[in-house]
This record gives sequence, structure tokens and C-alpha cells, in this order.
Amino acid sequence: MPELLVELFSEEIPARMQRQASEDLRKLVTDALVEQGLLYEGAKGMATPRRLSLVVHGLIGRQPDRREERKGPRVDAPQKAIDGFLAAAGVTLEQCVVQEDRKGAFYVARIEKPGRPSEEIIAEVMPAVIARFPWPKSMRWGSGSLRWVRPLHSIICSFDGEAVPFAIDGVTVGRTTRGHRFMAPESFDVRRQEDYERELKRHKVIIDPEERQDVIRNAARNLAFAQGLTLIEDEALVAENAGLTEWPVVLMGSFDPSFLDVPPEVIITSIKAHQKCFALRDGNGRLANRFLLVANLEAEDGGHRIIEGNNKVIAARLSDAKFFWDQDRKMPLEEMAARLEGVRFHEKLGTMADKVRRIAALAGEVAQLVGADTGKAREAARLAKADLVSGMVGEFPELQGLMGRYYALDQGLGQEVAEAIGAHYKPQGPSDAIPPAKVAQAVAIADKLDTLVGFWAINEKPTGSKDPYALRRAALGIIRMVLEGGLRLPLSKLITKHQTHFAGAPEGLSSDLLSFFADRLKVHLREQGARHDLIDAVFSLGGQDDLWLIVRRVEALGRFLATDDGASLLAGVKRAGNILRIEEGRDGRSYTGAPDESLLRQPEEKALASAIAKAEDEAGRAVKAEDFEGAMRALAALRAPVDAFFDRVTVNADDLALRENRLKLLSRIRQSTQQVADFSRIES
Repeated sequence: MPELLVELFSEEIPARMQRQASEDLRKLVTDALVEQGLLYEGAKGMATPRRLSLVVHGLIGRQPDRREERKGPRVDAPQKAIDGFLAAAGVTLEQCVVQEDRKGAFYVARIEKPGRPSEEIIAEVMPAVIARFPWPKSMRWGSGSLRWVRPLHSIICSFDGEAVPFAIDGVTVGRTTRGHRFMAPESFDVRRQEDYERELKRHKVIIDPEERQDVIRNAARNLAFAQGLTLIEDEALVAENAGLTEWPVVLMGSFDPSFLDVPPEVIITSIKAHQKCFALRDGNGRLANRFLLVANLEAEDGGHRIIEGNNKVIAARLSDAKFFWDQDRKMPLEEMAARLEGVRFHEKLGTMADKVRRIAALAGEVAQLVGADTGKAREAARLAKADLVSGMVGEFPELQGLMGRYYALDQGLGQEVAEAIGAHYKPQGPSDAIPPAKVAQAVAIADKLDTLVGFWAINEKPTGSKDPYALRRAALGIIRMVLEGGLRLPLSKLITKHQTHFAGAPEGLSSDLLSFFADRLKVHLREQGARHDLIDAVFSLGGQDDLWLIVRRVEALGRFLATDDGASLLAGVKRAGNILRIEEGRDGRSYTGAPDESLLRQPEEKALASAIAKAEDEAGRAVKAEDFEGAMRALAALRAPVDAFFDRVTVNADDLALRENRLKLLSRIRQSTQQVADFSRIES
């Protein structure tokens, strides 16, 4: 089957845009081809710093013949309207048929459209795709009107080995491309994917980004191993270097060992941020004074000048980092914290110092609840944001918290306080661990809860996909700390008390924010595999603000419903609920309330009433003791009397007093199970 080969050759494409751009090219071209009836077997987009490429395999050579029907005017319409329709459709009246519907007879033009060669369609599709390509940022150059991420030099468009000609703003279109900018800059022609990739490789270009990543990854590991070192793996850095090179060559550089006095995270961050280099560990697991860089060519001198140049740049950057490290340690964290008075947290939420005061107060309360040292939690919270004014964090914002930990240790503030300062931003994502210690958990929860309550107070809540202050992540962080740390937090009480720090906080803030937590917990539990209906059944009880307890209840409910007793009781409760819903709707009243024992006539309804009273009492005690398994066992005893009741008792008796009493009995079934969950929300 024929294949389509496309290459868009330009100036440097930023590495961060390449992956999305290659996917956009694949989708835009294939969608447009399919829309024209051109099916294909497979397609793959690729990118290097200077080219976007696409190969579409198994593309049919000709568009299938098509037949269209176009509805026209009624047969008794004015002749002028009929003539206009025939002209627009390009047919004669003899080529139309007459059909009828409710409005009468009308003409239908049957238009036969023979399929066109795929080359013609490709020549129409490609200019349209290029003209509306969705670059995040684009530019114009020269006197043309075409916009591209950088000036576009040439285009390969080859179908079944032959060039597909089309015109677009003076850019050359054909089968010609160029090799590596320095090692093989000459032009050459290609026809198909096979010779395209082979010739590019011969001209020192690896077109597949995955292959370039493999080259970098393997070369880095091997070079480190050969020197008795270990690569500090960083997949994001591998991908970025693959986006910066067409022919990656890994080299090893070094820096003065005296820089190792600076915290290792600072060195790793500095060489990564400034030079896109990989850090290494020595045989003892300590940071080595070596690094790996990725060049874009095979240098004639074996890369010595490239290494020398990188060594100089790295040395300069590490000198800056060492300067910040030395200077910052001259200032106590207390003094840094005082400077937070001049740092704005949010226009409507005050300074960072205001936030720190709120966090310190809240951290003390949370510490009492989670069993952490209250004094240490308040001290850590008071100093947690101090490093924001340090020179090091000003240079490397990603080190905030971490540098505070180092400065706290350097000033002898104690391990627990230092660790809490370092970990209070955690967890920063789904794959990040929660703070391991209770003091750190208290500070982290206080920080995130203050942020949530604050933004709720000024009505800056997430909407749709927009969450500029990462409030969903903050809520999920608290949820994870509660669940993974086994913490018991009365969230409603904490929120209500903390909102007093924000003047003008709206009514209902606590319940609204609690609903937000409930939604995030549902998402989290669903991702963990929990049934959404069981989550809804527990949440619908209302007044649930102990996240840890909610999850235990959901788990117990799931285990109970997996048993025969659970499944049977669920069926009985749902049957009772359905009868009640119908009868209450019909009568316009509720049947809640205790049934009259004197009206219990049949043995089955007496047995059910007795069983409900016993189960309700036992389940209530078990729920109070947070023994949800025990509550489920108590409710399981209802299975047999409920089944017997429905087998032998007529609910809608002719005697209205008996009917009302039996409906109240059904209401008691629903009421007793609602101690654990709303069974009506559970799917059968």
C-alpha cells in the first residue's frame, strides 16, 4: 500500500513544543484524509529540533466514488427556485427523483461524485493543515503571511514515492531535505520512509525522538558505569535533551570538589536548570564532582572543547550557588521570616507573614488532633516560609522548603522542626510521598487548609478545568495525609474556626468547602478502585467530615455487600424503598414513625418488627463505636425476616390502618440501614 511522507523543515523548534506538535500534525492530517474518504493503516508523527515529520502507512491510492443526495424544493415550487436548486447542485431535472414526505412531493438531486486521486486531496489538505497549525506561539518572517513556530524553509510531501506539489507562501515543496546542521548540512532527496530515515541517519540525524532518548539514556548509564559512578536518573531531562539534539553525544565534565560543600540538591538543580546536565553519584552514594552533558555533534577533538566550555559555565553557576549558600546562612531564619511582611501572598489575602501567622495558629490545633508536638508544629509553621526571601530560593524557586530545612539544621533548630519546614509543601503531586512525621503533617495540613479556606473566603474557587492556585491539589494532599497517615480530623470544625481569620467570609463556606473535599475524595477513591455508588451511599447520609472514617465505612459496606446476606438484604431494602416511594408519592405524605405494635397481626410482621428493633439497637451501638463490620453483622440479621415479610404479608391491605402500619414498618427498615449508608444509592 502507498505511504505518505511529510517533513516540515524549519529553524529551531523549542524542545517543550515538539511532542505536542508531532501529535497535532498526525491528527490534523489523518483526520482531514479520513474526512475525504482516504483510509489508512497507521500513522506516526516525529520531531527533531529542526523538523516535524509524519509517515502515514497504507493510505489508499484513490478516493472511493461517492453518491450524494440533496433535497430540493417542492415540485410545485416557483420555477425560479427549482432552477436555482438545479444550478447549485450541478444537475438537470432529469437527474432528480421525486420523493414525498408529510409536507408533500419534492425533488431530490442524486449527485454521482467519482473519486479523485489521493495526490489531489493531499495537495489540498496539506496547505490547510500548515496554515492553521496550532503552535502555542508562532511568528511571521520575510514578506509572507504564513505563521510558523520559526521560519519554515522547506517541505517534503511524498506520496507513493512521488512528490505532491502544492504552493504555500513561497516555501519550497518537494522531496528534498537537509542533514545535520554542522556534520552533514548538504541537501538530498528522499522518496519513502525507509530511505528517509536511512538517509537522515547517514547525514547524522535520528528522526525518532524515542530512539534519541534511548541513545542518551544508554550512553549516560554506560559512561557513568565506566567511571565507577551512577547516573541520577531524570526522564524529564532525557526527553529535554532529546528535544535539543538531532545527533546526541554524551560527554562527561567535572567541577571543583570544593563545591560539594553546597547541599547536593542545589548542585543537581543548578547544573540541570542552567546546562541541562545530569548529576552523578560515586560508589558510596554521595554526589560526585562529575556531570554528564549531551552535545549535538561528534566533535573532532573527542569533545574536549565542549567539555571545557561546560566546565567553565558549570563552575560559574556553582560559584553563584555557593555564594547564595554562604550568604543565606549568615541570616537567622527568624530574620528571614520577619522580611515576609514585605512579600505579598495575594492581593485579597494579605502578606506572606499574614499567612504564616494563620498557619502557625492552625498547625497547633492540628498537631493536638494528630498527636504531634504542638510547640514544634507552631515553630516549624512560623519558619516554614522564611526561605522564600533567601538568595538561593530567589535563584531556584523549586528549592523552597528544602533550603529552609538546611538553614534550620545549620542554625540548630532541631531535627523535627527542620524536617517539617522541608516537607510542609508535600505531597506536591500524586506520585509524591506524604510528610513522614506528625509535626510535618500538622504543618502541611495547616498550610494547605489555610490556602483553601482563604481562597474560598474571597470566592476564588476552581471552575471547570481552571485551577490557577492548585486548590484541587491542596485538597487531595490533605486527603492523602489523612488516609495514608490514619489521621482523624473534624474538618468541618477546623474550617469553621479558621474562617474567622478572613473578614467577610461568606455564609456556608464550611459546607461548601466540605463538599469540595467530598468531591475530591470521591475522585481519589474511584481511582483507587472503590465503587462510586458505595461512596455516594455513604456521603448522602450528610454531616460526614471525618475522611478516614468515611473510607472505613465504604470499605466495610463493600465487603458486606459482597456476601449473600448483604446482597439479599440490599434487595429487600430496595424493595421496601420502592414501595414506600410509590405509596408516599400517591398519598402525598411520609410514613416515618414507629409502627403500632397492636396492629401487627401476622407472625411475619411481628418477627420483622422485633428484628428491626434489635438490629437497629445493635447497629447503632456498633456505629457509635466505629465498628462498621459489627453494624453490618447486625443488619444482616434482617435478611430472613425481611424475605419472610415480603413473601407472606400484603402491604397494601384493604384495612387502611393495617396498610399504614405496614408502610411504617418498611420505613423502619430504611431508617435502620441508614445508620450505615443510604441503600437506595447502591446499584444492585
